[in-house]
Order: sequence, then structure tokens, then C-alpha cells
Amino acid sequence: MKKIIFIFAFIFGSMALQSQTPNYLMYSLFMNSFTRFVQWPPEASQGNFEIVVLGDSPAMAELKKMAELKKVGTRLMVVSKINSMAEYKNAHVLFIPSNWQGKYSDVVAKIGDTPVLVVTDLATAANKGSINFLNNKEGRLSFELNKPELALHKLKASAELSRMAIVN
Repeated sequence: MKKIIFIFAFIFGSMALQSQTPNYLMYSLFMNSFTRFVQWPPEASQGNFEIVVLGDSPAMAELKKMAELKKVGTRLMVVSKINSMAEYKNAHVLFIPSNWQGKYSDVVAKIGDTPVLVVTDLATAANKGSINFLNNKEGRLSFELNKPELALHKLKASAELSRMAIVN
């Protein structure tokens, strides 16, 4: 009897843990969609479409796979990693994993109001990018759209993106 209880506890515990584990394939699919539903200003619409990941993140592998298969319009998608904001030069999308949330002020100071879509995987009161991933009430991946932050970076979200998001 104890063995059966232990097995059920293990199975349900694993399921609960799995639903809280970030699904980085979904992150990459969402970010690909963002490229279609966010409008960058004309000066940011030339050359390769750059996605930069700050620090180590399991999202990097999924984003690189996506970049091999997808384009942004006719532009090549290029994914790269930087280890600090001192290495940052330019990006269309800057992904900030949760282990970098404590240094969000460094990110804000470096990027200023340049046209970059800042995406975080953990929104907190002090760390709100343009788009922030979160789990909704059902435990599924969702995202929050921060319209004032988008406007600061001269980006425009389509009505479709606004309808799919939790809007601030």
C-alpha cells in the first residue's frame, strides 16, 4: 500500500513539476510570432534580424534551431549569446533569462530607447520588458505585453498580439 501511494505521489509530483518547467520550444515559437506581430521602425528594418540572448539559457538551443528554419520576411534570423551588457551592440530582440533579472537596470541603461524588443522569462515589478513570459492560471505559457515599454522603444504591437496577450 505504501508503495502504491509513493508511486502516485511521484507521478503527480512529476506532472506538477513538469508544468512549472519552462518549455523553451514554446518560447522560441512565441518569439517567432512576435517578429510577425511587432512593427520595428524603418531604421531597424535592414540587414539580418538579430536575436540576442543575455547569458546562459536553455532557450538558446531552441532559438538557434528556429533561426535555421525561419526568416523574418526576407531577412535571415541570427541568434547570438552575450555574457554581459558590455558585449551588447545591437539587437531586434533581447531575451533576458530569469537568472539575469537582478541586473535589469544594467540592461535598461545600455539599451536606452533603441528599437529593441526586450523579452523576459520572469516578469517582476522592477523587471518588466516589452514582453514578459508567464504561466497563466491553468499553468500554460502566456505572455504579458507592456505597451508603455514598447512605445519607449519605438515599437508597435498589432491588434492581434494585443488580443492574445495580458496587456499592461
